[in-house]
Amino acid sequence: MRLSQRRTLLPYLLLAPGLAWLLVFYLVPSLNQVYVSLQSGNFEVGYTFDWNFATYADALTDYQEQFLRSLRFAATATLAAFVISFPLAYFIAFKAGRFRNLMLLLIILPFFTSYLVRTGAWQIILSDNGFVAERFRDVGLLSDGGRLLATEFAVVAGITYNFLPFMALPLYVSLEKIDARLIEAATDLYASRRQAFLRVTLPLALPGIFAGSLLTFIPAVGDFVNAQLLGTSRQSMIGNVIQSKFLVVTDYPEAAALSFVLLLVLVACVAIYSRALGARSLQEAAV
Repeated sequence: MRLSQRRTLLPYLLLAPGLAWLLVFYLVPSLNQVYVSLQSGNFEVGYTFDWNFATYADALTDYQEQFLRSLRFAATATLAAFVISFPLAYFIAFKAGRFRNLMLLLIILPFFTSYLVRTGAWQIILSDNGFVAERFRDVGLLSDGGRLLATEFAVVAGITYNFLPFMALPLYVSLEKIDARLIEAATDLYASRRQAFLRVTLPLALPGIFAGSLLTFIPAVGDFVNAQLLGTSRQSMIGNVIQSKFLVVTDYPEAAALSFVLLLVLVACVAIYSRALGARSLQEAAV
């Protein structure tokens, strides 16, 4: 085999293990779930494949409220994570100095603890007699009979906390790549600090904003642990419905259909977001 041919085949050989992994553990199970979603029947008598597309229509009409609530919770948590993470990532990238590695470690440190344990800890933090609720009552943000746990606030707070590193780390990577001399040049050309931030720092941080938003929003939409542990049935998300359909009701066709409807909704949201943010602007900022 000639050298040119080997160079041509090398990228495909490097991609082969990853493609094989996706084929076996993603594509094949996904196709199986498509097959299951088009079946009819029940767990007792069995399921029959009969191209039952009505399952998808039922999924959209019966659980529209949970879909919209999931999108709203995920969008709110993504925005909250961005508001918290951007100043943090900016400080680590430009001001932390020799404490940079320590602060990055503190960001990822919660991952050393189980997701369920972290979410369960928020039950204690937001409990009716807990420190946070008592301080909220002291300053008048919470009435005497009010509560934080089992509310939308608790669910969104849990989602924000659990997915915060997915926002902070991409933001840090983008900000850390910015050459500080560009900001200095902007100020030398009579730009104020605010103008330099809006016209230099923020555009160059767009790849991190884009990546962090997707890494936070996509898993947050399908999350069900926070709504189950920190909320009630009134705060249930579409992930709770899918989990119940698979494990409790054993309605596998509708559970599979709900999963694919959620996937299509996420793909549409990502496409709209990418177009709004501007793919070309992202490529230019990344370069």
